[in-house]
Amino acid sequence: MKREILIPLIMLSLLGSAPLFAEEEHEEEGGIPPMSAEQRQAMGILTQTVTTRLLADEVVAPAEVTVNLYRTAEVTPRITAQIIHRHARMGERVKKGEGLITLSSVEMADAQGELLIASREWRRVKQLGRKVVSEKRYVAAQVNRQQAYAKVLAFGMTEAQVEALLKQGDVSRATGTFDLISTQAGTVISDNFVIGRVVEPGQVLMEISDESRLWVEAHLEAEVASRIKIGAPARISSDEQQWVNGKVVQIHRRMDETTRTLAVRIELESDEGGLRPGQFVKSAIALTAGKSVMAVPSEAVILLQGDYVVFKPEGEEIHPTPVERGVTRGNWTEIKAGLALGDEIVTQGAYVLKSMLLKSMIGDSD
Repeated sequence: MKREILIPLIMLSLLGSAPLFAEEEHEEEGGIPPMSAEQRQAMGILTQTVTTRLLADEVVAPAEVTVNLYRTAEVTPRITAQIIHRHARMGERVKKGEGLITLSSVEMADAQGELLIASREWRRVKQLGRKVVSEKRYVAAQVNRQQAYAKVLAFGMTEAQVEALLKQGDVSRATGTFDLISTQAGTVISDNFVIGRVVEPGQVLMEISDESRLWVEAHLEAEVASRIKIGAPARISSDEQQWVNGKVVQIHRRMDETTRTLAVRIELESDEGGLRPGQFVKSAIALTAGKSVMAVPSEAVILLQGDYVVFKPEGEEIHPTPVERGVTRGNWTEIKAGLALGDEIVTQGAYVLKSMLLKSMIGDSD
């Protein structure tokens, strides 16, 4: 009689504990708690579908970052002048047409005075007309005004500055001061001068450069350089962790006499890498057009207990899936096995999931 009562009690006990055992088994298998799409996004866990991508053979070579000379301008005076004010400093971003330096010059003062006098004479002659004044005086007044206008422009004033001076029409305003302006938008990368210094024509006072389009020059053997085409994709890194994309824009025509190499010039597509002119970096330049392979962002592939895995969401569950890697080019890694095109995988936040998984394993071992 006791045996008949004991068996049902044991079965009830096992049935009551079944959900607990199932939950423990779920934690051992996945270890990552279910999460809704909103919860994943809040944790920085993003997904995307697996697609194909062109991955090309590359040549890796040391290189140096330089300014983009086609996007750089030097600010220089055209006449002897004294620096009396600075309007921008190294590291600051400036706009096209923005005043950078105020100069004062005796030559400019004379030219400004001549322009004001010539303009006044021209206005008087023009009002009188050709019927009142002689043809010689009319033409002379017109030419003198044009020459005086051209002279102040040649000395370094802008048309806007000249028009402002003429609008005032006061000869006492011919002080010889004028501003050097920025001819392009960019960053001040040098400003080697002090207030009060007298500078000569052509002396570089500032350099303005668009640092979002820096150049990188890699020196390669002529045979290797001949296999590179203009427009070929390239990538640049200072630490081999973060890479900045670019493309080949020029291949030098003359070999370096010392190293007997050809310089391959790469233009970066952005300034996200924080690179600076003069910095030595590593370049990877595509040699072929590349082949189309199944590839995923490299940060999606995680080393977990000796195996490479990616995380795949299935509803609110996320599970690690072993994969076989191929080549890595830039921020993309070829996947030879373990995934199919169209699969959804975690591309950002994989390390967060790995941490959660390892933490659950440690907890289970306790």
